[in-house]
Amino acid sequence: MRAVAALVLLAALAATGCGFQLRGTAQLPFDTVYVPGTGGIALDLRRNIQNGTRTEVVDDPKRAQAQMEFTQEARQKDILSLTSAGRVREFRLIYRVGFRVHDGKGGEFVPVSTLQLAREVTFNDAEVLAKEAEEQLLYRDMQSDMVQLIMRRLAAAQKPAPAEK
Repeated sequence: MRAVAALVLLAALAATGCGFQLRGTAQLPFDTVYVPGTGGIALDLRRNIQNGTRTEVVDDPKRAQAQMEFTQEARQKDILSLTSAGRVREFRLIYRVGFRVHDGKGGEFVPVSTLQLAREVTFNDAEVLAKEAEEQLLYRDMQSDMVQLIMRRLAAAQKPAPAEK
């Protein structure tokens, strides 16, 4: 039993010595934010901000220090390869989100940005329903990854410089 306790203590010391620390809450450069929309990526982003930061998501853009604006959200499917019979063998799923975060007074926390994720998928005519379900799961997974990418951008954002008069 002492050997196990010593091993746990040694592992804890080694982890702290290398600079490891739990992620914890992200620090965003604003106390309140307005995120438009009620579904899809907007809903996931709202939840992540509320649960993973000290920033409050508000329903009125006039009460927010920062306003998020989605400039695009697109899903695309491209054919990568065909069989000798001309049927699809592989395709690529692409998920693209464009956004910006501003203070409503001309200052930019995050200028217009576009993020894109892609996944390659094999296709089989005999498994059409299963492949459609897989496609939806992959899009959902890409949406979760996109939320994490946006959260990293928000955490790295700087307060806009005050407007000169």
